[in-house]
This record gives sequence, C-alpha cells and structure tokens, in this order.
Amino acid sequence: MSALADRIAAEYAATAPALPPAQAARRRQALQTLLARGLPGVRDENWRYANLRALEKARFAPLPGGTVEPQSLPAPIAGWVRHVFVDGVYAPELSGAEAGPGFTLRTGAAARDDLPRSAAADVTTPATAATAAPATASPVTAASATTASATAAAAATARTAAGRQGAPAPAHRDDSFALLNEAFAADAALLEVTGVDVQVELVFVAQAEAAQGSSYPRLQVRLAPNTRARLIERHVAAAEAASCVDSAVSVDLGEAAQLTHLRLQQWLDTLAARVGRDAAYRLHLLTLGAQSSRSTGAVRLAGPGARLDVDAVALAGGSAVHDQVLQVEHLAPHTRTAENFRGIASGRARIAFNGKVVVHEAAANADSAQSLRGLLAGEEAEIDLRPQLEINTDEVRASHGATAGKLDDTMLFYLLARGLDREEARRLLEWAFIADLVAKIDVPELRRDIERSLARRMHAPLEA
Repeated sequence: MSALADRIAAEYAATAPALPPAQAARRRQALQTLLARGLPGVRDENWRYANLRALEKARFAPLPGGTVEPQSLPAPIAGWVRHVFVDGVYAPELSGAEAGPGFTLRTGAAARDDLPRSAAADVTTPATAATAAPATASPVTAASATTASATAAAAATARTAAGRQGAPAPAHRDDSFALLNEAFAADAALLEVTGVDVQVELVFVAQAEAAQGSSYPRLQVRLAPNTRARLIERHVAAAEAASCVDSAVSVDLGEAAQLTHLRLQQWLDTLAARVGRDAAYRLHLLTLGAQSSRSTGAVRLAGPGARLDVDAVALAGGSAVHDQVLQVEHLAPHTRTAENFRGIASGRARIAFNGKVVVHEAAANADSAQSLRGLLAGEEAEIDLRPQLEINTDEVRASHGATAGKLDDTMLFYLLARGLDREEARRLLEWAFIADLVAKIDVPELRRDIERSLARRMHAPLEA
C-alpha cells in the first residue's frame, strides 16, 4: 500500500495548515508513526478479512463539518441529552447543554488537550526516529505540490530506513486507523462523568461522500470513581453514496464506575478502554448497513474485580464485508469477561470476528467466557469466527466456543408445514438467532429503532 501511504502524506501536507494549530506536533507524530509502520494489509493476521479497497477512492482530507436538518436525525430519546457532530465536527445548534447534573462535554481544543496520545505515537521506533527531528523542527506551512511531494518522500525514506535498521513491522498494526484519526481529526469530544444516572446520546452524522473527504469522529469518555452512566454512540450516514468515516474512541472507568455503552458502528472504528478496580463496562455493538466496515477494540481490565460484558451483532448482505477484532487483557485478580457475538451473512457477504482474551500472570482467579455464533443465509456467504485464549496463570476459569452454519432445515420445514411462506419462515429463524442479544438493550426507544432496522435488512429476497 505504498502508493496509498504516499497519497495520505500528500493530502496531510495540503490539509495541515487548515487544521487547529494547538495539536500540530502530535498530529505530525501520529502521521510519521503511521507512515513508518505502513498500512495494514491481507498479510497482517488481524487484517486478512478486512476489505480496505474502498480507501483507494477516498479523499483523506477532513471535511469542514456543517449542519443537517433536525428532522433527518433519529428521533430524540426522552430523558437523554443529545449532542450532534456533522462529519466529525461539533454542531452546537443541534445539540443540548454541554454540562448538566453529573456530566460535562468539552469539544475542540479544550477536549484535544486532554485526549491521550495514541499508544503507537508514544513509542519511537528506529523508523520513527529517522523522521522525527526534521518534522518537529518546523511545521508544514504551505499546501503546495512541492511540500506534498517532500512529505511523501519523507514517508518513503522512513519505510526504507525501517528496512535498513531491521525494525520489524508490528504483527497486526491494530492502531493504524487510530493514528490516521489523530493526524487528521479537526475536532474532538471529551465526556466527563462525575455523577450517577447520566444519560448522553452522541450522534455522528456523515453527510459527504468519500470522494469529497473523510469524517474523523474523536471521543474520550471518562468516568470518575463510583459514577454510573449510559452512553449511546450512534453513527448515521446521510450521503447517498458511501462515506469514509474513521472514528477513534477512548474509555476510562474509575474505581467502581459503571458504563453501559451502546454503539451503532459503521466503517472504520478503533476503541480502547481501561476498566478500573471493581468497575463494570457493558458494551453493545451493532454493525449493519455499511458496505465495508472494520472495528478494532482493545479492553484492559486493569483493576481487581473489573468486569466486561460484550454483546455484538453484525448483519451483512450483498457483497458487504464486516470485520471485527476485539482483544481483552486481564491484568488483575478476579476480573471477568463475558463475550457474545452473533452474525448473519447473506448473499456474497463476509463477516469475521476475532475475539482474543489474554490472562496475564497477575490475573489470578480470572473468569472468561466467549460464545461466537454465525449464520450463513446465502450460498456464497462466509463467516469466520476465531476465539483465542492466552493464559499465563493456573488459577483461571476460561471457556470459548464458535459455531457457524446454515438455517436449521428441520425448523424451516416445521414453519413451512404451519403455512408460512419460505421467506417469512427464514426471517423468523434469523430473528430468533439474534433476538436474545437485541433484547439486552435496555433503552426501549433505541431497541425499537434497532429492531426496525434489522427487520428491513432481513427482507432481502431468499437466495436459492
């Protein structure tokens, strides 16, 4: 992907003068790290199922934001404070109060100053060192072709230097698109929770096509000790053609904090979470609608008694590709993970889910359970499920299972014998396959929206 990396470098050079100056050094460092490492591809184990070909037609320059008609947004939910971002940029005219009982939302430079650096940007590899000095000495000041070419040349030099110095490329480059987000994001949001029963909905609207530019939603969520919140993170596409969205989300739960995080994800997405002592993180992840999506998650159970519950549902039809990777690290004693995934692929679609659980030596009495299930609803559909366990202590309880198959012919025959037509019978069986996870969404209005959206996607004609 050398040509693509060079184009990213050139577009950054042309875009940098228009980005907020406060985080210029950090953006440059993120870009340098990304270019030195290279973009992921099918040879990277954690990316071999992802479809990144759409990037070849995308423009990486961030969009300026804008506004949308309120009636085009999902209906507000009573009792929830809503904030809206258009193409990654905060839209105050569509949003509620930025502070309320138990929470504060900061955007712009005030939020970016508090956002942590990407993990990759904190490590200076020999390749990064080769370009760090000249890049930080003077900022990009012109969007000329000469500057773009120089930046692209620097990227090529960095890659060559990495090869000469023997710096191995990371095995999976899972933070590549978090670095891309950090380099290009023009806005950011920081949600700080200091109370209980906080309910916030964040709506990220992508209204432009990929050929016009990209959206970079950037969010950090912090819960103080002994707090409790529910957060809806909803990504909505307003463009008729495909949009390019690269979001980066960071979550930090203090001691005994509780967060229920409901995510309606599309396209590129990176989630990093840290769960403190006796804290509980409940994550609902729904992936549907996008032609190509990739979700990368990393959760660290950092304190004793930390808990993680994940319920994920993915639907893909036509030739769509949905790829999800989630790594959970148990770093402390008495930590617990419960992970459930359900995927339905029809047509020629592909769904992949890689769930890796690492139990470190210090995580005595950890408990981990994975249940990954896939349903093939098309003759050419494909589902790839990979549960993985890495255990470094004897005092642990861990289980995992993965199954993928077609509709139960016996159940289908039973429904047909009761007078249902074949397509209706198929939809009922598909719905039964995911209903237990959807029912766990404890926001009735949101659950009904999700159920309607799922039902629409299940009305595709039955394939022979």
